[in-house]
Amino acid sequence: MKVEETSDVSFARGAEDGERAMSWRGPRDAVALAIASCGVGFIPLAPGTWGSALGVALYFAVQASEVACGAKVARVILVSLIIVLAFVGRWAATQTEAILKRKDPGPVVIDEVVGQLVVFLFAARAVDWRMALAGFILFRLFDTWKPYPIRRVERLASGTGIMADDLIAGLYAGAALWALPFWHLW
Repeated sequence: MKVEETSDVSFARGAEDGERAMSWRGPRDAVALAIASCGVGFIPLAPGTWGSALGVALYFAVQASEVACGAKVARVILVSLIIVLAFVGRWAATQTEAILKRKDPGPVVIDEVVGQLVVFLFAARAVDWRMALAGFILFRLFDTWKPYPIRRVERLASGTGIMADDLIAGLYAGAALWALPFWHLW
């Protein structure tokens, strides 16, 4: 097992199996990992799906604020949350790539959280569990399928590529969710 030395502390996890060592440079890295993984990124089975589910839960929390604040304020909260999480997520994803020494590492799920929130920007009415499920499935479909230009955008450097591909997948899924009533599927 190899241990790669960095400025502060180093960890090694099965480096002989081809896994890369994780470099740890201090508390800032802990913050980046916490933000990037959103508490679910290290779940071994389908971390991106867990991140998307967290995005749905976060949307429902914002939607609950509509009762107290009104629909317009809730929409402003949603848009503000997406913008803040996208910028903070870009930083955290970039840092996490350096920590884990992998391009677009699996534990980074902040991109799925933000992309899933983007889907619900397209909802013309309050989202119930059926629309949330449809939005979740559509987002996972577009995030996995990666139609043009998602795969190309994914190749952008570090956190920019990590976040941008899911933002576009969210736009595609949101447009499809918006169109469901026109297809008489809703």
